[in-house]
Amino acid sequence: MWQITRRNAYVFNPKSTNGANPATLSNFINGSWTRTSSYTDVLDPLNGDVIIKMPNTSKAELAPFIERMRSVPGTGLHNPLRKVERYIQYGEVSFQLGSALDRPDVEEHFAQCIQRVAPKSYKQCLAEVRVVKQFLKNFGGDQVRFLARGFHVSGDHLGQQSQGYRFPYGPCVIVAPFNFPLEIPVLQLMGALFMGNHVTIKAASTVSMVMEEWIRLMLDCGMPPEDVNLIHCSGPVISHLIEQGQPKMTQFTGSSVVAEKLAVITHGRIKIEDAGFDWKILGPDVSDFDYVAWTCDQDAYAHTGQKCSAQSILFAHKNWQDAGLFSKLSEIVSERSLSDLTIGPVLSHTTEEMIHHMKCILQIPGARLLFGGEPLSGHSIPKCYGAIKPTAVFVPLKEILKTRESFELVTREIFGPFQVVSTWEAESELDTVLEVCEKMDHHLTAAVVSKDPNFISKVLGKTINGTTYAGIRARTTGAPQNHWFGPAGDPRAAGIGSPEAIRSVWSCHREIIHDSAEVPTTWKRPKPT
Repeated sequence: MWQITRRNAYVFNPKSTNGANPATLSNFINGSWTRTSSYTDVLDPLNGDVIIKMPNTSKAELAPFIERMRSVPGTGLHNPLRKVERYIQYGEVSFQLGSALDRPDVEEHFAQCIQRVAPKSYKQCLAEVRVVKQFLKNFGGDQVRFLARGFHVSGDHLGQQSQGYRFPYGPCVIVAPFNFPLEIPVLQLMGALFMGNHVTIKAASTVSMVMEEWIRLMLDCGMPPEDVNLIHCSGPVISHLIEQGQPKMTQFTGSSVVAEKLAVITHGRIKIEDAGFDWKILGPDVSDFDYVAWTCDQDAYAHTGQKCSAQSILFAHKNWQDAGLFSKLSEIVSERSLSDLTIGPVLSHTTEEMIHHMKCILQIPGARLLFGGEPLSGHSIPKCYGAIKPTAVFVPLKEILKTRESFELVTREIFGPFQVVSTWEAESELDTVLEVCEKMDHHLTAAVVSKDPNFISKVLGKTINGTTYAGIRARTTGAPQNHWFGPAGDPRAAGIGSPEAIRSVWSCHREIIHDSAEVPTTWKRPKPT
């Protein structure tokens, strides 16, 4: 029976309750765990204790990473015409990893690791692990080689045939975010490896421990050690590595500001899943009131609003306001607590930044605070992080587009428990809502909540968000385990989760035209034209 043989090789104990013995992480380069000359303290987001010593890799220590990147051929580590047995090998690795996560102790280890560095409710952490597990099971067996399936088209004459192939890029880089420290990097990493790429991966510094634990599990489950390099470092260092190593493709998930800088450094060889100021529109038909209210709360405030798919702005038909939606939301929100981490620290904004943003929006004529707007109390969250009650600010629809400053202020993404709420009633106001949605820069997720097919069709036909949920159960947040997830409207958009996403992000098209028929005896050189 298959067993994890190196379970004790994990370096982090998520049950440790103090910073007396912080775990020391390592880079993984060319099959070996290596140390660096200096280390950075990673703080416990709940109490400020030092729980991790993370390698502070310097630019002077990048040579082995750059050399490996440059040594990988553009044809990849495998492709449809070379080392095809590796497709089968990665189907087995995927199967073994899925089986490992079926073990309660392994599943629990990763759920606790996630919760320790990116605090959210245990249910949310467990769901992240289980999405990864299901994804891995989906690609067990022969499914990896099916990802590289091509096509053929008959030629102009007997013996000629064109064949389309999916080829890897070769040396690639993944830069992953903090909010889903297992799910996002693992799904992208596995997709890259399935298609034959070599990957250098950097996770967000505050949560990179989770990725190190994952690499150790992958080695136990048969991953060839030379296929992945893991680097712990700062943003400027990974930018320097990308600039010097010149990977054929970089996949980035995170801030739109960073994404644009990397697009320049990579000369456009990048796939991006960046910021999402995600909207939800509630139609005129009020139905399943309690369920819709609960979903609005989940979309806006689960994981303390730190989901790229979080509900950032809610456009509710006035019928929902009259039915008491905002009061119901305030009631549901009041049940969130630090004690069970249904509300927790914000890792990318301070409390002062979020309160300041709220006060700026409240200067818009007619704006008012619906609920929240205060710092959390009774906690020891360090000041470098944010701690604020779930907050909603109402802004009249007519004011959102009145000035460019108002629009930019209202549609600025706050990666925390903060949302803007507005209402609409007349058909002309719905057109204004759709204009607001069109003017937004980043079209990631959206929700159209209604039972009216005509209303749904109108909204869907005039919007572009890459992952859009429609119907009475529509939400903005959903696990990308059973569908494609990613933005639209940008040729650099990166998908995640599905075979189509893996093919589009991690492989390119190659056409080979076979022409092997006998040369006709009647052939003669035509006159120049």
